[in-house]
Amino acid sequence: MIILGIDPGSVLCGYGVINMQGNNKFTLIEYGVIHAKKSTPDFFLRLKEIYNKTDAIIKRTQPDYVSVESMFYSKNVQSLMKLSHARAAAILASTMNNKEISEYSPKEVKKSVTGRGAASKEQVSFMVRKILNIPETPEFFDATDALAVAVCHGLKFGQPKQKVSGWSDYVKNNPDKVL
Repeated sequence: MIILGIDPGSVLCGYGVINMQGNNKFTLIEYGVIHAKKSTPDFFLRLKEIYNKTDAIIKRTQPDYVSVESMFYSKNVQSLMKLSHARAAAILASTMNNKEISEYSPKEVKKSVTGRGAASKEQVSFMVRKILNIPETPEFFDATDALAVAVCHGLKFGQPKQKVSGWSDYVKNNPDKVL
């Protein structure tokens, strides 16, 4: 199952594409950021850039699912509105490519990757790099946040879990998880 995770933003929009196989085994396909503001200072043209780049990523990687980080409460209404527009551009590109979309709150994403809903961006980045065996430290947290959104989706809606009737069945079915 190929999953595209998106951490929307009107300046930097993070994306990450992973493949999940079998029993929560993740492999990295690609990740990065869309430098929307670098391409143009005009806000509306940045939305076009986000749409076009997201569309190109989807066409190139052919994800089965797209997962997007949901919005969080912000005291700055202008920032919240710009974030809403950036999310809409990425979501529109996904729906125009007939992709199923799921959204997850930042707290839910952090908890699924680190075990703590209040984890720092550094902790999320560290865990994502461990889960996906990424040797380098990505330049932007937006990219590792997007990968975390994709991992969150994989963990929530991945392969069906095996029915376990007791500890001995669990050990037998999951030898790699038992020391």
